Amino acid sequence: MKIQPANTSESPVQSFKSTQPSEMLSTQPGPLLKLENISMQYPGTLALDQVSLDVQPCEVHVLFGENGAGKSTLIQIVAGVIHPSSGKIFLNGEELRIHSVHHARELGISAVFQEFSLIPQLTVEENLFLGSEEVLGPFIKKAHLHKRACETLDRLGFNLPPAKKVMHLTRAEQQMVEIAKAFRTKPSIMILDEPTASLTEQETDRLFAMIEILKEEGIGIIYITHRTNEIYRIGDRITILRDGKYVSTVSVSETSEEKLVELTVGRHINQVFPDINIRPGRSIFNIENLTLANQSVQDVSINVRAGEIVGVAGLVGSGKSELGRASFGLNQIQSGSISYLDDIVFDSKKRINEINPRAMLDRGMLYLPSDRRLEGLIMMQNVRENISLSSLKLPKFSSGFLLHRKSEIDIVGEVAQRLGLNSSNIENPLEHLSGGNQQKVLVAKSLVRDVKLFILDQPTVGIDIGARVEIYQLIQEVCEAGAGVLLISSDLAEIVNLTHRAYVLHRGKLKTELALEELSEQTILNHFLD
Repeated sequence: MKIQPANTSESPVQSFKSTQPSEMLSTQPGPLLKLENISMQYPGTLALDQVSLDVQPCEVHVLFGENGAGKSTLIQIVAGVIHPSSGKIFLNGEELRIHSVHHARELGISAVFQEFSLIPQLTVEENLFLGSEEVLGPFIKKAHLHKRACETLDRLGFNLPPAKKVMHLTRAEQQMVEIAKAFRTKPSIMILDEPTASLTEQETDRLFAMIEILKEEGIGIIYITHRTNEIYRIGDRITILRDGKYVSTVSVSETSEEKLVELTVGRHINQVFPDINIRPGRSIFNIENLTLANQSVQDVSINVRAGEIVGVAGLVGSGKSELGRASFGLNQIQSGSISYLDDIVFDSKKRINEINPRAMLDRGMLYLPSDRRLEGLIMMQNVRENISLSSLKLPKFSSGFLLHRKSEIDIVGEVAQRLGLNSSNIENPLEHLSGGNQQKVLVAKSLVRDVKLFILDQPTVGIDIGARVEIYQLIQEVCEAGAGVLLISSDLAEIVNLTHRAYVLHRGKLKTELALEELSEQTILNHFLD
């Protein structure tokens, strides 16, 4: 299976199609892409400082580093989103200036960014070919567009309805649309920024198979991920950035995971996943025979006890995120019952419905959504305001209509420092933070309240290994302090290494419950299948 080019003219990489990757790397006179001393200066911030790297044909070149290291800034420069303050860019040996995203695409540079660029009101197929529609006079050739969209989605193995509007898709499905947009043509340089952040193992495997096809066709790939297991599956070389500076470029085959992490964070990390002391207490959260109005969850029963971490795993469309959202009052429930801290908060037969986000928050339940920008944070506000916003009614923050500003600053500063955020920058706008630090702010909201149950939906999406360790340690702390944790994750390593038992959902239904001794990635994957 090959990815077809967008036009019939031969691209710079088509001549390599019959050549093996190892031969191509040795005979190619130079890299496809070369960056020399790239710097990016923002007011008061040097985001990139004299960074250089090159990308060879048939190569997956991984960019690795902590949040704020400059990875996203660098790929935005390559993709034409922003212009560097200084430095040179060479494509196929020719120095050039990339004027815009459109210009980059014309040059054969295609990108999938961590933050989506989809039009919610348009359909999947309209988003896939936005700006490159085929027309007949003043009319778009919709039948042809639909056919091409189906071919692209089928090639990637993404089960998405082309005529469905993007606003009705889950975050994971929107991630698939972004990936499909990049794969609908054959570029010379492909940039993938955390493409598997919301994908399960099955979708990830399919994406990696397509990446191998791109490599065979001579395409160079820049790949950003915080998951070291992905690096060792598909990577060839790794360039490590730290604080906007170049640290090193190393071969994947010659670098241990321990050494890679040490180069990245500048210190030694003994253990990624903590050893959590399990002390399950009384049952604090019970769902019985829950069915949602949109049928994304059907007849599901689960429970969480104090002092334990319970996992929820499943493929895209399994209903795992919808289950968490419904528990917090964000999705409409059709039938079933939910009890929390000995109180019945929903019962369709008894006509009890006390579930809504404010009520559940006041009861000590906290849900952290998977889409931080859309639902979890207010990007126009600063760090302090985002962390304290949902807790302003608490006595430690206010009395009546008066806000205790000093107390707020002290509490937020302490929480920020606990998560590795610079407490001196809590007045900075959130939009100026890296994606990973934004995720830390989302998690920090939970630390200013007395929470009995944490529902964490993809809590480590798009964050670096150092930040992951900090969040894992936070999960350990709240669990050992007696709180219950419902961990919804597409990262099977998190389910296996953090949870004490786990539920597997499949197409909206409960497939199985796995005890601690049964938890393994292979066992979970086996239950993903019919």
